[in-house]
Amino acid sequence: MKSFITDSIFTDIAEILFAEQTEGYVIGGYVRDALLNRESKDVDIVVQGDGIRMAQLFADKRNDTSEVVFFKNFGTAMVKCGAWQVEFVGSRKESYVQHSRKPQVEPGTIHDDQLRRDFTINALAISLNRENYGSLIDPFNGVDDLKSRRIRTPLNPDITFSDDPLRMMRAIRFATQLGFDIMPETFESIKNNRERIEIISSERISEELNKILLTTKPSVGFNLLFDSGLLNLILPELAAMHGVKVVEGKAHKDNFYHTLMVLDQLCTESDSLWLRWSALLHDIGKPVTKRFVKGEGWTFHGHEDRGGRMVKSIFRKLKLPLNEKMKYVEKIVSMHHRPKALAEDGITDSAIRRLIVDAGDDLDDLFTLCRADITTKNKDKLLTYRTNLQKVRELVNEVTERDHLRNWQPPIDGQHIMEAFDLKPSPVIGIIKNEIREAILEARIPNEFDAAYSLMLELGKLQGLELKKS
Repeated sequence: MKSFITDSIFTDIAEILFAEQTEGYVIGGYVRDALLNRESKDVDIVVQGDGIRMAQLFADKRNDTSEVVFFKNFGTAMVKCGAWQVEFVGSRKESYVQHSRKPQVEPGTIHDDQLRRDFTINALAISLNRENYGSLIDPFNGVDDLKSRRIRTPLNPDITFSDDPLRMMRAIRFATQLGFDIMPETFESIKNNRERIEIISSERISEELNKILLTTKPSVGFNLLFDSGLLNLILPELAAMHGVKVVEGKAHKDNFYHTLMVLDQLCTESDSLWLRWSALLHDIGKPVTKRFVKGEGWTFHGHEDRGGRMVKSIFRKLKLPLNEKMKYVEKIVSMHHRPKALAEDGITDSAIRRLIVDAGDDLDDLFTLCRADITTKNKDKLLTYRTNLQKVRELVNEVTERDHLRNWQPPIDGQHIMEAFDLKPSPVIGIIKNEIREAILEARIPNEFDAAYSLMLELGKLQGLELKKS
């Protein structure tokens, strides 16, 4: 294990431990990732005694560009030195009460500290003590679990998950990130304790969801969330998409599994967290718009608009940012069907202009989602859908270049209208602005100031407005 702790940060800590006549260990994720040959610069150090004091001594010893961040309520401190982030905490043992994930903490041994860890692969420790520097402490056979690619808990999983229910989501997240299997008895315990997730804050839940979304194959995590019953508690709108109904011999596709396929396909093209959220939610409006029409089959008319309007409530519930990121997801969800509809209904220049203007800077992301949204297994249909989408994309490029519409704003804005008619802000300004916008997009007038100004004057007269007197 010495090969993993050759950097000077470890030898510096070892010298401090010896001088202070105490013990210390590298523990948790850094050890796990080192054994998996995954690069990491985040290090957790557990010491016998005061972790905050040890952090300060370490920072003083480094004394160059080190920065110390204290978390006194948790008895921890983080030292940032270069690319490294080294967090110190005193070894401890914990006990929990039924309705809280905040433990009662008291000092303990390294074994006590390992017992409180979530999974065997995160309970691995390497000694920084002079007498056995570099020795691996593995009381729960975590190395065997790493080799076998499995996730299990040091204690009875019912105790581990009941004490801190967030660990259920962490188990699923680690399984997704690392490509590991959750042991059957561990997964059964997640199912049995799923209701305990209700004591976890929305912020912590969404943090784990984000980490799952940022993996190379998020469908693994969302399938596990569904199979465990957790998804129905934390994101029931997504769980509601599961299942297929058959009426008069006609069935619709399972929109839950379709969504996960879309998400995985999108992840091969984009690492954007918010575009991945858009893919996850793109068909969220289908369960509430699903209808069976005799002679036609299943329809989901308006699901994209309904889905876009559902985004805000989902973001609010999960305490995700209610800012431009949310508005971006709303836009992509509500527009995701537009390029496909253009190809099916007939492509006109005015429809292409509207698509370009409405999508704005997010046009490329919209097409990335549209490509991922093609999941048919029928080779002929696959070729047709891809060809049609590519045709729409090429027309978008042509019209964008010809009409200079990317990031376009009409040449007449609200200020022009207020000044021309001596108006204060009012609904009539929006009416005139929209009419000018539509006239340009439909090519009834050229995209020029003079033409737009003339139309503004005509529209003003129709609204009973008089020009401002000079």
